Amino acid sequence: MNNLQYYDISAKSNYNFEKPFLWLARNLIGDPNLEFVTMSALTPPEAVMDPATAAQYEHYLEVVQTTALPDEDDDL
Repeated sequence: MNNLQYYDISAKSNYNFEKPFLWLARNLIGDPNLEFVTMSALTPPEAVMDPATAAQYEHYLEVVQTTALPDEDDDL
């Protein structure tokens, strides 16, 4: 082969997701024993929303779902 590095990876399950980056870093640094110190955060922290804001968004959603669109295409 042409000395190309290949890894089976999966973005869905995070299988081997760090391998290409580790290979690249090792080659750029020139240290085959280079290791990542900590794993990357795979899931973002859970978002917390104020209940009043959530209720307001729910209300807006109900309004737009029940609002009819105009039949005329004057803007086109």
